[in-house]
Amino acid sequence: MESKVTESMQKIADDTPGMMTTTNNLPSDEPAWQEYLDVALDFLSKLPEELGTLFTEYKKPLTSVGLIVAAFITVYITLSVLDAINHIPLLTPILELVGLGYSVWFVSRYLLKESTRTELFSELDSLKEQVFGEETSK
Repeated sequence: MESKVTESMQKIADDTPGMMTTTNNLPSDEPAWQEYLDVALDFLSKLPEELGTLFTEYKKPLTSVGLIVAAFITVYITLSVLDAINHIPLLTPILELVGLGYSVWFVSRYLLKESTRTELFSELDSLKEQVFGEETSK
């Protein structure tokens, strides 16, 4: 027990009155710290090259995953905005009236008469032709 006390007393220096400091600055800890720093810097220096090769090798799957994640985020934000709009007083019934009014107008404009139904179908066919670039019907 006394040997441990004398060893610990030998480590304590009394350079400054009232201060007890150790004389051993632990020089062995600094190389280990430097070694970890070198490993981290080496990893960070090779990271852009590794990410570049990873992206070129797996470009299609990464793009697909990115698009799926973006779609989920878009749906979540859209639903959040619609929920926020739904909680605004009097706005929900007004928007329902607007939707009902547009539905009544659409039915009376395009669906009641045979001539206007053919006009609607011709507009839909021209829209399909514009989107797909070729005539899909007939």
